[in-house]
Amino acid sequence: MLSERSTLTQFLIEERQDHPDASGDLNSLILDIALACKAISRRLASGALSDILGKIGTVNVQGEQQQVLDVVANDLFIATTEWGGHLAGLASEELDDPYAIPSQYPRGKYLLTFDPLDGSSNIDVNLSVGSIFSILRAPEAGVDAEVADFLQPGTEQVAAGYAIYGPSTLLVLSVGTGVNVFTLDASLGEFFLTSHNLTMPQTTSEFAINSSNRRFWEPATLRYVDECLAGVEGPRGRDFNMRWVASLVAEAHRILTRGGVFLYPRDFKDPSKAGRLRLLYEANPIAFLIEQAGGGATTGLQRVLDVQPTDLHQRIGFIFGCREEVERIERYHTETTGEPVELRNPLFGARGLFHPEN
Repeated sequence: MLSERSTLTQFLIEERQDHPDASGDLNSLILDIALACKAISRRLASGALSDILGKIGTVNVQGEQQQVLDVVANDLFIATTEWGGHLAGLASEELDDPYAIPSQYPRGKYLLTFDPLDGSSNIDVNLSVGSIFSILRAPEAGVDAEVADFLQPGTEQVAAGYAIYGPSTLLVLSVGTGVNVFTLDASLGEFFLTSHNLTMPQTTSEFAINSSNRRFWEPATLRYVDECLAGVEGPRGRDFNMRWVASLVAEAHRILTRGGVFLYPRDFKDPSKAGRLRLLYEANPIAFLIEQAGGGATTGLQRVLDVQPTDLHQRIGFIFGCREEVERIERYHTETTGEPVELRNPLFGARGLFHPEN
């Protein structure tokens, strides 16, 4: 294998050769993140043998019950990245405020935002979970970052990726020149390049959505899902399959590799929130990868990567996947209104299954 495939380190060195002025700090930071992912993968593989399953009785800034491994994964990300002098600041789903780098360590020119363990509710039932990360340039290198420094649109990302911990551990990475997949060889402790310049299929017959929230959906979402469910007899003229894993990383990886569309749109379940998923360390890095692979990502009304953040833990509606499906859903949002849909029978709504136009 050593002679047949590039390691992550070799890949990053080759990428850097196209940028002779690069300092190597970005490469080193990515390798530090990869080390955290290796450590998390090993902890997950031991499962109950290491007494790391279950909740710890605390609630994070999101109002979610923390799992033991949420905290372990968060600590591993910090431990592997805080000391190297590449970062001016870190922000995590598990922390209210940006993490203050200890005074004995130098400050660098990058910012790291991350979800240390996405889908942690799946741990106890042994389903795939993951880690998501996004790298930004610090507005001022060498000094401690403030909250405002992290509030950059996704277009400013210099790299993003995720690790998925499943039957094998994969690191999916983009440095802005396509999407590449690395598989962890546990016996060597090394990531090897196994898929180069990954490109998404342009069409699909799969969609992913949590249908338990149906009664809270906006009309545009109802319209899209009902048309898919109508199958070959409906306006789409073909049958669709519906998926839902409750792990953003698992959903994203399936869609990147075989196509599909994912919807976690804004709804009326909690009108005070513009969505469920977090912009800086969930939606932006996934949207970056999806676009690099030829897909699209939207809030329903605008491109995700163009959203100007206003809060470290800001939530948004998030729809991504095959470009033609994302564009269709965006169009439906512009063609329908946003009134609440409680007690509404979608079969008789605008362009529903029994609408005269169908």
